[in-house]
Amino acid sequence: MSIWDDKNGRKHVGIMVAGKRVHRILPEGATARDAKLVEAELRAAVARAPKAKQVAIPGDPPMLQILEIYLEHASQLRSADSSKHHIMRLKPWAASFRASQAQEFADKVIRDMSKLIEDPKTKSMKPAYAPATINRSLACVKKGLTLAWKRRITHENHGLRIESVRVSNKREVFLTVDEVRDIAQYCSKPAQAAIWAALLTGARRGELCKIRAEHIGSDTITLPASHTKTLRTRVIPIIPALRPWLEFFPLDLAPDGVKSAWRRARVKAGKEHVNFHDLRHSCASIMLSLGVDLYTISKILGHSNVQTTQRYAHLQVDAQRSALGKLSDLVAPIQAKN
Repeated sequence: MSIWDDKNGRKHVGIMVAGKRVHRILPEGATARDAKLVEAELRAAVARAPKAKQVAIPGDPPMLQILEIYLEHASQLRSADSSKHHIMRLKPWAASFRASQAQEFADKVIRDMSKLIEDPKTKSMKPAYAPATINRSLACVKKGLTLAWKRRITHENHGLRIESVRVSNKREVFLTVDEVRDIAQYCSKPAQAAIWAALLTGARRGELCKIRAEHIGSDTITLPASHTKTLRTRVIPIIPALRPWLEFFPLDLAPDGVKSAWRRARVKAGKEHVNFHDLRHSCASIMLSLGVDLYTISKILGHSNVQTTQRYAHLQVDAQRSALGKLSDLVAPIQAKN
């Protein structure tokens, strides 16, 4: 049987090509006549193709075409340059696969990108690409496959077959104010301003670099929605410790410049393991140690969902455990006497 209906009433078409089964799932609402047309197209493609060449199956474009579809879409996005970079990274693999092989393509990408290589600095072995980087690239492909399906270029959304790599973004690096000072002392004043502003506001590096004079008010900094990661307007209170550093805003450093200054300073301070983004986490951890609740911290950090802030919940439990431990030290000797 080359045409059949599944339990949901959707039409399926399947034929054998060069010993392999070619399977197409038609869009919802497709009729028996539509299914017969698809079957006819597939059989005609087999008949036209010379035996020595690959059969050009209608509705199964090369993966390279899928990447081009996504690039066209991404040109209108704020992250167009980043998207292009992720797509260019995938082209060596895409040349060998078609849209219907999305799962095999993704598996190959994940295997190759996850291979261990030697870090030239530490001489230790690490994956060629971080899981989050792999997932961003695969997300571009999934979007391209979805667009191809919506445009009826493919008969099925093959992107649904692609599974992401498991990622753990949890970092347990929290700096004290003294540790921040040790690193900042090796930076120029503008770079120091970025460092202290990150700790005192919880703002991201990219957000800090987008602060303009008109954003700074008498007692708050207002970042437009277009300048934040969550695309929501963010209002940052100006506290006394932050005020002296505001004279350096707008920063004359680009995000990469801030990153480079931080990288050089952390090496001189003997803290090569610390990332600039850890300042944001440190802002949260210090506030927790001072008794600030998670809901307030989520608002300060600009989290779109308070659940994101739950990553710091264990610090709150540790503080409670420490406090109860002091109570235990007081009570235990008395209990021992009874």
